[in-house]
Amino acid sequence: MSISSASPGHPPQRMHDHSPDLLAMVDNVIDYSRRRLIFDDVPLDKPQPERELRRLASGSITEDGIGARRALAMFENVLAPACLTVDHPEFLAFIPSAPSKASIAFDLVVSASSVYAGSWLEGSGAVFAENEVLRALADEYGMPPEAGGAFVQGGTIGNLSALVAARDARRRAFAAEGRERPARWVVICSEESHSSVRSAAEVMDVDVAVAEVDDDGRLHGEAVRPLLAEHGDAVFAVVATAGLTNLGIVDDVASIAALKGEFDFWLHVDGAYGLAAALLPELRPLFAGIEAADSLIVDPHKWLFAPFDACALLYRDPLGARLAHTQKAGYLDTLEGDDWNPSDFAVQLSRRARGLPLWYSLATHGLGAYRDAIRECVRVAHEIGEVVRSRPELELVVEPELSVVAFRRLGWGRAEYDEWSQRLLDEQLGFVTTSSHRGEPITRFAVVNPRTSVEGVTRILDTMR
Repeated sequence: MSISSASPGHPPQRMHDHSPDLLAMVDNVIDYSRRRLIFDDVPLDKPQPERELRRLASGSITEDGIGARRALAMFENVLAPACLTVDHPEFLAFIPSAPSKASIAFDLVVSASSVYAGSWLEGSGAVFAENEVLRALADEYGMPPEAGGAFVQGGTIGNLSALVAARDARRRAFAAEGRERPARWVVICSEESHSSVRSAAEVMDVDVAVAEVDDDGRLHGEAVRPLLAEHGDAVFAVVATAGLTNLGIVDDVASIAALKGEFDFWLHVDGAYGLAAALLPELRPLFAGIEAADSLIVDPHKWLFAPFDACALLYRDPLGARLAHTQKAGYLDTLEGDDWNPSDFAVQLSRRARGLPLWYSLATHGLGAYRDAIRECVRVAHEIGEVVRSRPELELVVEPELSVVAFRRLGWGRAEYDEWSQRLLDEQLGFVTTSSHRGEPITRFAVVNPRTSVEGVTRILDTMR
């Protein structure tokens, strides 16, 4: 096979070698990043129809390229304004993100440093720093000294990875005892648990047993017990939620953990959103029982002020998780041993050092600053709850517990909520979407940005009159 040389005047190293054009490109990108980072009044923006983006931004991929300046201008003037600003104080839908300025700035450093963080061999410094964060979180959650894990993409991969480890541990226990595996494995979760738990069950081809919750959406051990008794040894894991995405309610983890003395199961705590609040001493009692978890997750890109994407996955016994997840291949033989390879603890191999922006921000500001910012979000959410309670046309769905305020506008159906939501976005007053609870359309505010104010959210509530 004959491979031809590059075209004359087009050296193959031109994308990588230093040149005046490269320096100008880097300066322009850093200048844009700096302006975006320190700009104090970034617009909320909104999505654009595909036909409009095709009209304005088609044709950017060509044989010879359109040039760095034109590509950056297209992003700044066309593509970026067609993306919602997730860290805007009035972005209140789903679970937003409000990364600290330190974490955003350091995300540039991580990308510029060409760090691969899948193995200790290739990224020991980065892995060490990430593990410092994981250790601090494990201590906050009362996990034992040997606890550890890795940062993964998000809660979906975190939940999947934990449940894969749970099933593998169960399989190994059955094999060691010479017992026959059940025809179908079962994971227990609540009807309010995150959609990713059911998604993980689909991927793993296991069954889901759904436990009923109380009127506030909280799962208790008394609802889990009959399912453990019914499904017996087929149950390999129970998933408790430390902060429901929709309602912000924390399951009664302690009563579920108490069942481990009677039944043999892996307790996984999905704290993707809510476990950040366990850093507050005054809220720590809500999370009683998490110290008994065999695994847990918390997403720093949700309420620990890190940029997308990062989920901290922690195991009580990380060596057991390693047995489930370590990939085997001839080219990976050199990685075998006792080194701490993050790729050994989750459904992943290649990975960026996604925990480093959080590490830098925590190292810069300290845990105290994080507690203060989380506390402010809780304070604002609870004050907003009082505003909702004071208005005759509004009604709380549940009492706010963390920083989600779920409520209904009396007399409204889905169409009215959707029209209101679109009007808010069109007028750039806020981003709030319609949700549902037990078949009823509702709406909700998720406050994870310490710059969100009661006054700003009250202006949004005023539009519902």
